[in-house]
Amino acid sequence: MSGRSGARPAAGGGRWVDVDPPRLTRWLDGFVQRHGSPETESGLVITGADGVTAELTPPPGVGPVATIDELIAAAKLPHRIGLLLARRGAMAVGVAFGDEIEVSKVETFYVQGRTAAGGWSQQRYARRRDNQATAATEKAADIVARVLLPSVTRITALVCGGDRPMIDAILADRRLAPLLEHRDERFLEVAEPRFAVLEEAAKAARNTRIRLSD
Repeated sequence: MSGRSGARPAAGGGRWVDVDPPRLTRWLDGFVQRHGSPETESGLVITGADGVTAELTPPPGVGPVATIDELIAAAKLPHRIGLLLARRGAMAVGVAFGDEIEVSKVETFYVQGRTAAGGWSQQRYARRRDNQATAATEKAADIVARVLLPSVTRITALVCGGDRPMIDAILADRRLAPLLEHRDERFLEVAEPRFAVLEEAAKAARNTRIRLSD
């Protein structure tokens, strides 16, 4: 997740590229070399001589920036963000300052997999699985409250990743309402949450996301 990832298709056309702070200036120089000196530059959008555009989205936690130079400077600074990663069987939550994890908690849960059995047995397993998933979500919300709420006034963004329905279910807990105003729209694709995955997520959250036109 960290560093610069390969291009990925973007909904509505074009493709996404994530670039980490140390490489951002170099990437922009490369854009000019590949597409020609910008014909136009408006805010965080540049258009090469060949008509290809690059629209830059600041990393989570970076305040309002009006120009690409401001974005480059702000992206290099460390920002304190909350991280919440969750999948069916595990979660990782923490507070990161730049690339460093200041406080964290990793937890695993037992949620039974789907069964191929039919009839009454299938219904019984489904109920048990739903109960286990509900218990896991409640336990996860307890952990998030302990880890993130003490820092809610100091974080500039909450970045989530993993399984979106589970994340939404965790954050639906009323105790966590103060975190919602910090939730960033960026959602990370992550492996099974572990501490190493949380560290990678902290680095990935610092990337500038760039949408390139076709």
